[in-house]
Amino acid sequence: MGLLAIIFVILSCLMVLALSDKTRDINVVDYGAVGDGYTENSQAFLKAWDVTCSLVFAESANIIVPEGMTFVVNPVLFEGPCKPKEINFKIFGTIMSPKPAAWKGIDSTQWLAFRRVSSLTVDGYGTINGQGSSWWSLSCKNNHREACITSAPAAIKFISCSNTYLRNLQFVDSAQTHIVIKQSEWFHVTNLRIKAPETSPNTDGIHIEDSKHVYIDHSAIGSGDDCISIGDQTSDIRITNILCGPGHGISVGSLGKGGSNVQVKNIHVSHVNFYQTTNGVRIKTWKGATGYARDITFEYLNFTNVQNPIIIDQYYCNKLYPGDCKAVAKSNSGVQLSDVTYKNAIGTSITEVAIRLNCSKSVPCTGILLDSIQLKPALHSHRNEDDQLISSCTNAHGRTKGVIKPNIPCLLRK
Repeated sequence: MGLLAIIFVILSCLMVLALSDKTRDINVVDYGAVGDGYTENSQAFLKAWDVTCSLVFAESANIIVPEGMTFVVNPVLFEGPCKPKEINFKIFGTIMSPKPAAWKGIDSTQWLAFRRVSSLTVDGYGTINGQGSSWWSLSCKNNHREACITSAPAAIKFISCSNTYLRNLQFVDSAQTHIVIKQSEWFHVTNLRIKAPETSPNTDGIHIEDSKHVYIDHSAIGSGDDCISIGDQTSDIRITNILCGPGHGISVGSLGKGGSNVQVKNIHVSHVNFYQTTNGVRIKTWKGATGYARDITFEYLNFTNVQNPIIIDQYYCNKLYPGDCKAVAKSNSGVQLSDVTYKNAIGTSITEVAIRLNCSKSVPCTGILLDSIQLKPALHSHRNEDDQLISSCTNAHGRTKGVIKPNIPCLLRK
């Protein structure tokens, strides 16, 4: 090999080493995005993603949505796997949804989606605006005409992603669920602000399904549905330091729609403040389902003017869709609930029945523990503070520990 060839090889190796140590920044504006709040930018975002995803020698890569700009983006899928060891999707400006017509002929359940991406971080101090009001007026919850719709896009969906961080962002007015985590693992959500009107239909804050090792903390969520919902086939879910309200509380479920087999375990919810929610902590399973939900703990809870602070409903069906309810009308839930703990809960209930454990007749709940629960009537609920709240339970087996208010004599002790 000649001297020039040797020098060329050495320089090439040095260049590769230099590139491999460098973090690359990819700005969507450099690929044609226009942040004027009107221009549609999905192709520019996809071009920026494709370049970012294919950077062979970069240890990490940043795709940047700059501050002070609003980018309208049609439905878009950011597909992996990618070449860099880490990808950071940094949102400093606003990403805004188009009108419903943009979904004509395509999947109406998603807007921004990441699929098969590992070691992904989506963060910044920007906003994802779903412009949901255009969809809410079409929802069957608000509109009972034949042309009403039952599905609308989630603001952001993660499918088959691993080692993912979602943090430091604001989500407003999603058409339906704000964040969906599906078929994913090792997923950390922190420091989010999620906001939609309490009258907005099906606007869950975060929904998790078919996923494991998901951790959600230090976030404020207020919407027209569950602050956080945990669906079928989930395990090792940790939720802590959440401000929830308005909304429907934090739910394990609904589980087992359509008679499916449920496998849910190792769920831990702690240090949650519920403010004027229609439920506090809820487990809901469909009649006709099978399987199990077990090892579930709710602790260090504070309820302020909450309906149904503690509730298990194993006869759930969505009354908005009578066909679904009719199909399971004669069924019992076959989902076995076991080892469910409620510990260190205080606050006020709007409803007289503050603890409601409505378990399956065919497979009763077992291993329920209520430990140090002190609930009292909300002052504006037309009752005095000294009035008594009550508990209600059916087919619920377990025990109590410490002070329990209201008392729960209906809990079956073995």
